[in-house]
Amino acid sequence: MPTTAGTGSETTLAAVLTDERTHEKYALNDFVLIPRYAVLDPVLTEGLPPFITATTGMDALTHAVEAYIGKSNTAQTIEDSVAAVKLIFRNLERAYTDGSDMEARENMQKASFLAGAAFTRAYVGYVHAIAHSLGGEYGIPHGLANAVILPYVLEAYGSSVYMSLAELADIVKIGQDLESDQEKANAFIAEIRAMNRRMGIPDKLEGIREDDIDMLAKRAAKEANPLYPVPRIMRKDQLKEIYYQIRAQEERK
Repeated sequence: MPTTAGTGSETTLAAVLTDERTHEKYALNDFVLIPRYAVLDPVLTEGLPPFITATTGMDALTHAVEAYIGKSNTAQTIEDSVAAVKLIFRNLERAYTDGSDMEARENMQKASFLAGAAFTRAYVGYVHAIAHSLGGEYGIPHGLANAVILPYVLEAYGSSVYMSLAELADIVKIGQDLESDQEKANAFIAEIRAMNRRMGIPDKLEGIREDDIDMLAKRAAKEANPLYPVPRIMRKDQLKEIYYQIRAQEERK
């Protein structure tokens, strides 16, 4: 019985553990972790504060987008991802603005469930690998980390995701006056940033220490490859650039 609309844990085969000694997060996957039944009751999310509503909702969007753009899709995961993206774009900001909007709350729970069903089969990508490293090392909430990181990683994927992001842009009617896949993909990424901004989610993350970035990038690279069917494999040095981009401290020297 989920009390947020974000993780999709009521339908996934994953559990995440944090090693308190090394500050690393580990995902455990087993079919026995998938519940037999899931009860989606929007009343349980009615009192969720706006910021947590926003960040958990963007967590669900990350699940849906990473599943959709990955290389391990099935017809069902594509269908679930698309349905989740539609629901999130139509309902997340409504739930954020008015927590008593039970229709929006219900639709966000459906979206979280569908995104969870998609990524538990199609997996995720570098957004999650980076977010796990930050959550393990600094305790940064997972939804917040995903929300901030998502547009940066989508940009870093470059041309490998232009077509799939353009498809998502068409589905949610973003950039309809644009012609090329690249333009539509950029418009989709820009709208994610705009959603974050409208919901008070920062563009960068506090507390990332420059001395840790090499270690964090190494952990993220190890988690993502070969486990995640990412659109494009990135080297550790490429991941380090993303950490510098999302870091809210002083500019890189």
